[in-house]
Amino acid sequence: MEMDRMERQQTRGKSNDELISDRTGSLGCCGWFLVIISGIVVILLCPFTIWFCVKIVQEYERAVIFRLGRITDRKAKGPGIFFVLPCTDSFVKVDLRTVSFDIPPQEILTKDSVTVSVDGVVYFRVSDPVASVANVSNADFSTRLLAQTTLRNVLGTKNLAELLSDREGIAHSMQSSLDEATDNWGIKVERVEIKDVKLPHQLQRAMAAEAEATREARAKVIAAEGEMNASRALKEASLVIAESPSALQLRYLQTLNTISAEKNSTIIFPLPMEIMSHFMKK
Repeated sequence: MEMDRMERQQTRGKSNDELISDRTGSLGCCGWFLVIISGIVVILLCPFTIWFCVKIVQEYERAVIFRLGRITDRKAKGPGIFFVLPCTDSFVKVDLRTVSFDIPPQEILTKDSVTVSVDGVVYFRVSDPVASVANVSNADFSTRLLAQTTLRNVLGTKNLAELLSDREGIAHSMQSSLDEATDNWGIKVERVEIKDVKLPHQLQRAMAAEAEATREARAKVIAAEGEMNASRALKEASLVIAESPSALQLRYLQTLNTISAEKNSTIIFPLPMEIMSHFMKK
C-alpha cells in the first residue's frame, strides 16, 4: 500500500511541486524592500516586537508561513518555537493527528437493483501540511464529501451478496480510491470501515423466510440420514441376536431392569420367543 502511494506521488508529484514552487518563488524587489523595512522596525522596537515575532506550535502541529502571500519554505515549521515578521508574515496551523469521521447513511442502489442504506467510518491524517493548505481550501471538509461520493460509487458496482459478505474488500477498495484522490491535497487515508448495512423490511422478511426454509430442509435431510443409519444398526443387531436365542432373553431382562430403575408401576413379564412362535403356528 505504501509502495503504491510512493509510485503515485512520483508520477503525479511533479504537478504538486510545480504548483508549490510557484508560491515559493522570489518576492521581487518591492517584496524584499518591505521585508527589510519590517526587519528594521522589529530590531528597533525589539523589547516590544519580540512578543509578536515568537510563535509556538505543539508537537502534533505544523505551521505553514506566508510572506507577502507566498509560502516561504516548502517544509512546514515546527514543532516548537519559530519566528515570523509581524508586518509581512502570516501562518496557518495544521493538525497532523489522525482524524476520524462517520459517513452519513447513504441510500445506494446495488448492481442487482436492491436499495440499501450503508454508512461507514474513515480515518485520515495530513501527511503534507504545505499541500493541504496550498492545494485545497478545506482539506477536512473536502475529504468528507469525497468519502460520501466514493462510498456510493464503489457500492453501486456490487450486488447484494457481495455487499453483505465482502465488507473487507469493499473497505480496501474505498481506501485505495480515497487515498489516490487525496494525494494532491496532502491527505493520507489510513483506514476505511463499513459500519452497517440496512436492508428494507420486506427484503429482511424474504431473506429470513429463505433462511428458515433452508434450515428446515437441512434438518429433514439430517433426520432422514439418522433414520437410515439407525435402521442399518438395528439390522446388524438383529443378525447378532439371531445367532444366539438366549441373547434376546438377556435383552428383555436389561429392559426390565431399566424400567424398574425409573420407579414405574408398570410390570413387564418377558416371554421367550419360542412360546409366541408356537401360538403363531396354530
